Amino acid sequence: MNLYDVIVKPLITESTMLAMDDKKYTFLVDIHANKILVKQAVEAVFEGVKVEKVNILNIKPKFKRMGRYSGFTKKRRKAIVTLTKESKDITIFAEEAEKKA
Repeated sequence: MNLYDVIVKPLITESTMLAMDDKKYTFLVDIHANKILVKQAVEAVFEGVKVEKVNILNIKPKFKRMGRYSGFTKKRRKAIVTLTKESKDITIFAEEAEKKA
């Protein structure tokens, strides 16, 4: 598995935005990725970043219905990545990078 394929996308919610102040970033990752792969992928994709800890959660599929049609959503895997204190911050939005520059 290529390191750039491990991270699917960042997960942006109100609680994850508040956790970014503590250098905790949340990503949706490949369902076959483990903690070591996620750590290597984050350090490879984002320059100057040192990962301290990785927590992984499996999200079960939910039952959904649209009229008479029913089915399940896809199962997902979520990784919460904690960076070291000396590490640079990860800029997810381009506007953040422009304001700091």
